[in-house]
Amino acid sequence: NDPVTATIEWASARLHEDLPVERLAAQALLSPRQFSRQFKARTGTSPHQWVLTQRTALAQRLLETTDDPVELVARGAGFATAAALRLRFQQALRTSPQAYRRTFRPPTAA
Repeated sequence: NDPVTATIEWASARLHEDLPVERLAAQALLSPRQFSRQFKARTGTSPHQWVLTQRTALAQRLLETTDDPVELVARGAGFATAAALRLRFQQALRTSPQAYRRTFRPPTAA
């Protein structure tokens, strides 16, 4: 049983929660430094960057599959505010959540 893999699975189900490296490390029963080192060796990225990437992907899925307002999508994906989600979308996807939804949301049947 690999503690990093188990923690990734655990965190994937809790992206809406606060997930600092200290909490992830505690879940893995490792020090934050040990956890970060093992996490990066396993995934190629830092725990913080992984969480941001996973939250962005979750927000994308929510925008594609729900009619929830951006504020609710942001909270559901673990972003503190809608502004934080908008900033992340600009940084990662070069678009806004609303524009993303317009582009990737399947048309609803009338």
